[in-house]
Amino acid sequence: MSRVAIIGVGAVGARLARQLVSTDADEVVLRDEDRGRAEMVAQSLGERSRVDTSGITAPLDVDVVVLAGRPRVHADQAAALLSNGVPIISVSDDLADVRGLLALDRQARQLGTTVVIGAGFAPGLTCVLAAHGARLFDQVDEIHVAKAGTGGPACARQHHRSLGRMSVDWRDGDWESRAGGSGRELCWFPEPIGAQDCYRAELPDAMLLVPAFPQLRRATSRMAATRRDRLTARLPMLWPTHPEGGPGAIRVELRGQRGTARDVVVFGAMDRPAVAAGAVAAVATQFAVEGSLRRSGAAGLAELVEPLPFLQELARRGVRAATFDGEATGAPRG
Repeated sequence: MSRVAIIGVGAVGARLARQLVSTDADEVVLRDEDRGRAEMVAQSLGERSRVDTSGITAPLDVDVVVLAGRPRVHADQAAALLSNGVPIISVSDDLADVRGLLALDRQARQLGTTVVIGAGFAPGLTCVLAAHGARLFDQVDEIHVAKAGTGGPACARQHHRSLGRMSVDWRDGDWESRAGGSGRELCWFPEPIGAQDCYRAELPDAMLLVPAFPQLRRATSRMAATRRDRLTARLPMLWPTHPEGGPGAIRVELRGQRGTARDVVVFGAMDRPAVAAGAVAAVATQFAVEGSLRRSGAAGLAELVEPLPFLQELARRGVRAATFDGEATGAPRG
């Protein structure tokens, strides 16, 4: 019997709960700062779910804890819950969260448990696609990630903030910061998203990719944005957000050596980000319950899961990625 706790039942957390109730968990325990919202979600899920009204980080008698609430508090929540000794999965794409969660690596190893970081659409599916694509090369030395769309109000606010803050990229063995909203690049996503102007932002993808691929010379991440987004990024959000976000997409480009030739492979996926993130978190939860995570400690999915079985299970749940490859040309991206 598997019991899973979800802390935060917004757009992603609610989708995750539905996935778990329908496919995996015997019981889903819900916690949220908004008790009314948690009760509403529990009622929609039926008898296999219940609301826990204890404090957000009070001890839990479960097999896995998933942090799916608002960003910038996941590291503190994970640190408080880690002593329970059960795997913790975070869906946050906030850079501060990711840094704080990575800092729990030693403690998690000592406890013999795992902290899965960035188990969403991006990072998350992007990390798994990078690990899958790396097996097509003799050596990968560049990974470039781009994303479009948001998963809900909290995600939209996080993306809005990140566009006005410094990016963190990996270049030739060192971390490099550049202004958010700079580095315009036209990126092609699966239809119907299509071509989008993408810019640097405070995104955590490189922080998770570099440990997984020590040979990398460059790792970057960008997000799609409009001129209005760039102009207002340093101001409070001035317009309402969709409760579950609209359509979105991700793109993962790998560059490296295949034999004597230099090649590029690009993966893409299109879905509603909240739906895709919920599915990725559900599969990560399944891997944790089954003991299929590669090691203890704190890391992203590129380090923790076998990519092909993970992608196959995602496809079974309706989230599929496409790929095309071609010959690398021009100057390296940055």
